[in-house]
Amino acid sequence: MKTLLLSIAFVFISTLGFSQDTETQDGQTITITVSNLKNSNGKVTLALHNGDTFMKADGIQNAESNITFGKATITFTNVEPGEYAVLVLHDENENEKMDFDANGMPQEAYGTSGITNRFGPPSYNDAKFNLDNEDLELSIKL
Repeated sequence: MKTLLLSIAFVFISTLGFSQDTETQDGQTITITVSNLKNSNGKVTLALHNGDTFMKADGIQNAESNITFGKATITFTNVEPGEYAVLVLHDENENEKMDFDANGMPQEAYGTSGITNRFGPPSYNDAKFNLDNEDLELSIKL
C-alpha cells in the first residue's frame, strides 16, 4: 500500500514538473550569428539594447558565446516586439570590457546590427532594427 501511494505521489509530482517546462514563451527569439572573427581567443559578448540603453547602460539582455571556426551564435529569447539594436564585442582576453590603445582606438573587434559607420562610435539609428511578431535571424560581421 505504501509503495502504491509513493508511486502515485511520484507520478503527480513529476507531472507538475513537466507542465512547467511546456509553458509557452512570451515574445520572440532573435538568433545572431557573428562571423569574420580573426581568431578563437576569448569569447564573443552580445548585448541587446533599446534606444534608452544603447551605449549608456547594460543591455536589456546580455549573452556570451565561445567561438567555433571563426563564428559564434547567440539567441535572445522572450523578446517583445519593438525596436532594438545589438552591440557585439570580441573579448579576446575575457576581461569583460573593451580594451583601448592609449590614443583611444579599440584593441578588440566590435560590431553592431545594421550597416554602421566603422569610424567613430556606433549610432543607434544606424544599428536599429524592428522585431515584429516573428522570430528573427541576424548576421553580424566583425
